[in-house]
Amino acid sequence: DVVETQEHYKSRWRSIWIMYLTMFLSSVGFSIVIMSVWPYLQKIDPTADASFLGWIIASYSIGQMVASPLFGLWSNYRPRREPLVVSTTISVAANCLYAYVHLPHSQNKYYMLTARALVGFGAGNVAVVRSYIAGATSLTERTSAMANTSACQAVGFILGPVFQTCFTLIGEEGITWKLIHLQLNMYTAPVLFGALLGVINIILIFAIFREHRVDDMGRQCKSINSEGEERGGLDQDTEGNIDHVAVVAINFLFFVILFVFAVFETIATPLTMDMYSWTRKEAVFYNGIILSVVGIESVIVFMVVKMLSKKTGERAILHGGLLIVLVGFFILLPWGKKLPNIQWQEIKNNSIPRTTSTEMLMPFWSLEALQLPSNHTVEPVGCPITQSWCLNTPMIYLAQYISSDILIGLGYPVCNVMSYALYSKILGPKPQGVYMGWLTASGSGARILGPVFVSQIYTHLGPRWAFSLICGVVVVSLLLLEIVYKRLIAFSVRYGRMQE
Repeated sequence: DVVETQEHYKSRWRSIWIMYLTMFLSSVGFSIVIMSVWPYLQKIDPTADASFLGWIIASYSIGQMVASPLFGLWSNYRPRREPLVVSTTISVAANCLYAYVHLPHSQNKYYMLTARALVGFGAGNVAVVRSYIAGATSLTERTSAMANTSACQAVGFILGPVFQTCFTLIGEEGITWKLIHLQLNMYTAPVLFGALLGVINIILIFAIFREHRVDDMGRQCKSINSEGEERGGLDQDTEGNIDHVAVVAINFLFFVILFVFAVFETIATPLTMDMYSWTRKEAVFYNGIILSVVGIESVIVFMVVKMLSKKTGERAILHGGLLIVLVGFFILLPWGKKLPNIQWQEIKNNSIPRTTSTEMLMPFWSLEALQLPSNHTVEPVGCPITQSWCLNTPMIYLAQYISSDILIGLGYPVCNVMSYALYSKILGPKPQGVYMGWLTASGSGARILGPVFVSQIYTHLGPRWAFSLICGVVVVSLLLLEIVYKRLIAFSVRYGRMQE
């Protein structure tokens, strides 16, 4: 056992801060173009429809789901700088490709799809980030470090659209650099800014990041990822088998947590348009404000949960977080007798545009660009008659919706942080890259399936069925948590090297 020196401690935390930055930039890479993808897609390729937009949005998560286990496996056997630099380079190149998708004479939408999938592939490095932080922190430091990581990720998701808004000042035309055929406008400037941040991140990884590993008690250990060291130089504290039942349980719980949050994000716009007769523009504006407040609430919760976990432990907080999410969705169940307003208008001579189910289920950030043509003066509002449940399902009151937003905004970050913290502690001192890759892949899969679930259940059966099924899924996850509760303990505690 080697006592950690002050210099080692400082170097270790500098490296962890570089990982925080990498996580922040990864989430910015996703959200910085979200509000402009749809208008940019329409501009470069008029043949693209709303369904193809869904594929472009999903391609990020698909790319991340594929890449996470691969980068995780790489980081288990080689210096982590390698997968970090390669993944970030892929993201930089993909952002540059996105800035040039207007150049081809045809099939531009497929170039955009490829660019976003590659950005997601590069974002697979979050598995490397979390595995490094898990190995470079002691048990007492880990929950706080995981909370900071999730907070950086959340801040990135919040600030991405803010950066996008600032770049709208450039305008649609912007300026053109003919020598390299580069159009710098409100659509391309954000991704080029993201590419610049990626280059800065690569430089910092080379300049500051160092491989560090400490055991669960904080003692300095050799790292199998360090250059020039022989693989397999782990100390005796790695002896023992990982509890794979606990590992699978946390993967399932994490999938459920990301799944219900993806449903929550996706359902916001169509639900409020159906229930409160909001126009598309009003739904975008009001839900944008609500989700921004939820994002800020989440960051605050990330900070508070660090201190709370030291007193109560991660398992109890995870249990409480799931209960809060359950209550949040239970509140959304329709009660009472008042029905939502129905769209009774007839469509005549195309004078009134029909709101299709595809448009209704597009997330709020992509609806912003769906403006009515100039020759249309009326937009049908209310619950569309094509959804038969509108005729017999009571409306969800605005107070219910706001209360649900607040509760889900509280429960989700709690569950997110506790899942990562428990997972890393269960895995213990063994290399965590692949396992963290699978956890990240679980979250990516949930973000893909969540919107698909909503589009089918909500459109055809209505909110009562959709939210009842979500409540059922959360109840199942709570039962699973009860069953495996005693197994969700740290590796060192399980083998008697530390007390809980």
